[in-house]
Amino acid sequence: MIIYGRNPVREAIRGPRTVQRVWATRNVIGEPWLKGSGRQVTEASAQEIEQRSGSPSHQGVCAEVSPFRYANADDLLARPDPLIVALDQVQDPQNLGAICRTAECAGAAGVVMPERRSAEVTAAVCKASAGAVEHLPLARVRNLTDFLTAAKAAGLWCYGADAAATTSYDALDYTGGLVLVLGSEGQGLRPRVAGACDALVSLPMRGRIESLSVSAAAAVLLYEASRRRH
Repeated sequence: MIIYGRNPVREAIRGPRTVQRVWATRNVIGEPWLKGSGRQVTEASAQEIEQRSGSPSHQGVCAEVSPFRYANADDLLARPDPLIVALDQVQDPQNLGAICRTAECAGAAGVVMPERRSAEVTAAVCKASAGAVEHLPLARVRNLTDFLTAAKAAGLWCYGADAAATTSYDALDYTGGLVLVLGSEGQGLRPRVAGACDALVSLPMRGRIESLSVSAAAAVLLYEASRRRH
């Protein structure tokens, strides 16, 4: 797997994945984070790196790394009072990456998503997450509704984001074990997933457009949860 961009490559070097090869332009190869990493780096032109990575957004560096290893969802539930983000068929790599970046920064235990009709961890997701996926556990489950049922059985509360909900996002208790559930970009939460939640919450819309992106909504909910929990 080839990843690209300064942050993704730097965090891959710091994280658990095996970094097999690194290519960098002359301007990047001497930067302290790369020069002091102990990795052998091959100098390459920007055009060579773009061709290798398949993206013009490489920022002068790319790396060949081992495949991404997904976490076990049961392990996330077994943590003490975890804060988990569950994504219902979020398919846009940019949204998945942005959510992972916020989740890691907010101290979430991990992200859970269905195996089907969801974005996978690709180089684009690594780039959009600024390398956060190297440190944040991501788990894939066969059935998201079953996961939420298991979460509730383990004593966690499940709150779903729904623009039509009458309960405001700041009216609930975010302490203890918690799953924040967010739906896809176009359809939101599927009915069965919404029905598996303990409560549905909405964010106030005081402007002229009707909704936030799923990544923006995730950021608001994660930091509200983080504020309450700390």
